[in-house]
Amino acid sequence: MLGDGAVRRGADGGRTTPLRVDAQRNLEHVLRAAREVFGELGYGAPMEDVARRARVGVGTVYRRFPSKDVLVRRIAEEETARLTDQARTALGQEDEPWSALSRFLRTSVASGAGRLLPPQVLRVGVADEAGAEGEFEDARVPQQRQSAAGLASPELRLVEQRGIPADEVDDAGAAALLEVVGRLVERARAAGELRADVTVSDVLLVIATAAPSLPDAAQQAAASARLLDILLEGLRSRPAR
Repeated sequence: MLGDGAVRRGADGGRTTPLRVDAQRNLEHVLRAAREVFGELGYGAPMEDVARRARVGVGTVYRRFPSKDVLVRRIAEEETARLTDQARTALGQEDEPWSALSRFLRTSVASGAGRLLPPQVLRVGVADEAGAEGEFEDARVPQQRQSAAGLASPELRLVEQRGIPADEVDDAGAAALLEVVGRLVERARAAGELRADVTVSDVLLVIATAAPSLPDAAQQAAASARLLDILLEGLRSRPAR
């Protein structure tokens, strides 16, 4: 019986066509496991955890992805593309600006994509400590700076995120996501339904924040929905009194 990643050999011992069905099945298992593991533990999780979740040997994972960086890039790019598609769908199917933005947020949070957003997407529009803004060159995520009184201020600084190299995410894919989310934001702002100070970064942070990882699926869905309701209220503009 041939095991994972095996190939059939001819009578002379030469390699022939790989087992395509087994190879495809293993690839699907590895990708699914990687999404789950990275979603729960972050991109710093080891390849051994991915292999264990996929129920294959770690050698099988490395046959599909010669380095962890390659697997990380694949997952990050797929999740970025998924969010972009969700944003385009919301734009195309919702006439009301606020409905389009809230639909995008609800769909994205429900899919769990926020746990897999590449740092380059999250850091856009946030000034780093040297004053640079909107660049993709560092693998960083925004983190609220604490004021002297210990309270979170609106200013965001950038901190390194372990486990994902800066050059391992497709900047073109990230730019496409930012462009379409920017259209959702501008429409809602122009309609007076979104707070004037809300940025694309804020919207993407909502997606990342409202996707907690809980062991019980029902509890996770309920917690995500509740948290998103609260965050949406914070994004929406209020008439002046």
